[in-house]
Amino acid sequence: MALFAPPAVADVDLAVMAEIDAMRHALRRHVHEQRRWTGLLRRNLQARAIRGSNSIEGYLVSLDDAVAAVDEAEPLSADARTWAEIVGYRDAMTYVQQLGDDPHFSYEESLIRSLHFMMLRHDLVAKSPGRYRAGPIYVRNDATGENVYEGPDAELVPSLVWTLAEWLQHEAADCSVYVRAAMAHLNLVMIHPFRDGNGRMARALQTLVLARGSILAPAFSSIEEYLGRNTDAYYEVLARTGEGSWRPGNDTTAWLRFTLRAHHIQAQTVQRRVADARTLYGVVADLAERHGLPERATAALFDAAQGLRVRRTAYERAADVEPATAGRDLRAMTAAGLLVAQGETRGRFYVAGPDVREAGEAVRATREPVVDPYAG
Repeated sequence: MALFAPPAVADVDLAVMAEIDAMRHALRRHVHEQRRWTGLLRRNLQARAIRGSNSIEGYLVSLDDAVAAVDEAEPLSADARTWAEIVGYRDAMTYVQQLGDDPHFSYEESLIRSLHFMMLRHDLVAKSPGRYRAGPIYVRNDATGENVYEGPDAELVPSLVWTLAEWLQHEAADCSVYVRAAMAHLNLVMIHPFRDGNGRMARALQTLVLARGSILAPAFSSIEEYLGRNTDAYYEVLARTGEGSWRPGNDTTAWLRFTLRAHHIQAQTVQRRVADARTLYGVVADLAERHGLPERATAALFDAAQGLRVRRTAYERAADVEPATAGRDLRAMTAAGLLVAQGETRGRFYVAGPDVREAGEAVRATREPVVDPYAG
């Protein structure tokens, strides 16, 4: 069966892809560095991707709670329904990371259904995780109340998903990995094979294709954070490409360029965060040393300087210490004025004191603005 086909790639697109590749290559060494700050950065990037993708569907959580999801900790503020969605997505994306370099991997229809089950297994009745929809499906504009897209007939769904998996497994190798990933995303979201979670599944599939293409670890290569920050533009280009219904003959140039712009800007963003993290970790390490604190305390100060709430259990994992040691460290950081304790007993957390907060602000103030690769 016919799918949305990749567009002709123009010279300007090739130039943008070359710039993305150059940035990804420069980032690659940070993926493999065994330093505490790179691990913390990787965790925070993964949290931002989870948060971004779920925000598009209306499941909004703080960055603190997204980090808690990555750490497999309890949320600070998310309600039970939202937390179930976040945890399901985290589990599916964890599996995507495992598949990135699996030598026995293959794209199969059952893989797509399995990822969907991981995401939505918390609601077997309303969401039918892992099972295709049995009837029609519409995308609704909540602002206007109108249906803006109708998926293909339900009886076509199994064949369309099978065709997509076959294309990815065999024919897509002739395309750039960025094109493969973009077309996987577009086709799955247009097929809309499930009752719920279609957008998240399409974004997860795009990240999987990127991971399989040896671009970078998903935390460094995903564009889900960008899509979460630019939801209106994301919906607009999908609407323009689909024109309201399943039209696989439509031109996909606008969609490809939207995703390439997303990759370029997200790569710039990650580069800035790498530079920030390296500098900030050094600054807060100096603060810890000046106050006679152990080097491991820098993990807590690093998070606090970025505006995150520090919890004892998270610090235990980051610093690899026992609960009693973590408690002593946090009390010492609080006595030094580097952290400020808030809340009581089990609900206690710590935020940046003045010196740590100012350190984070000073580093962020030096950032260069991102540029649009297609501008001009």
